[in-house]
Amino acid sequence: MVLAGAAVLLLALGLVALMLVRPSSARQEAPPQGAARSAVPAETSVDVGFARDMSIHHQQAVEMSFIVRDRTSDEDVRRLAYDIINTQANQRGMMLGWLDMWGRAKSSGRPPMEWMGHTVASRGDGSLMPDMATDTELDALRAAKGKDAEVRFLRLMTVHHRAGAEMAQAAADAAGTDEIRNLAAGMVLGQQSEIRLMADMLKERGATA
Repeated sequence: MVLAGAAVLLLALGLVALMLVRPSSARQEAPPQGAARSAVPAETSVDVGFARDMSIHHQQAVEMSFIVRDRTSDEDVRRLAYDIINTQANQRGMMLGWLDMWGRAKSSGRPPMEWMGHTVASRGDGSLMPDMATDTELDALRAAKGKDAEVRFLRLMTVHHRAGAEMAQAAADAAGTDEIRNLAAGMVLGQQSEIRLMADMLKERGATA
């Protein structure tokens, strides 16, 4: 009986020892915290700079699209505006979400487009980056109607898209994360396609970009 009791005691002690060892082994297999942090894009990275700047750029494109949607009854222009609103609002949400996930602020006091390797001069009058519309141009769009509003919108958006496609190409070429590279590459194709579409729409209205 004494031997049997000793055997049970040894078995119980062995089980306790296994329970103590296994959690320690699991902790050793987990990736170190430093490795996880290193995957987050740096504050001065292309990824963070692009996500911030393109979010601002997209916000104005959405704003202009809402304006023209209410200033014309032309179905082609309204359809284009609707597509821009949905596409760019969704993309903006993705970029802001990544910034939040990376623990990066959604805005910065750094010069716009600095991540592209050069500094840029703003046009002023509310234009935060090159080829973004000024407050005066937006006010003129709000005051226009019909064909006048359509032409103003198409011209402003063509210039806006050209700058956006250039910015997106820079990010597609140099970003460090798959998320930004893939999104930016898709933006280049989408905005170049819409630039061609808007050139045809301007021609139909007897205007040019």
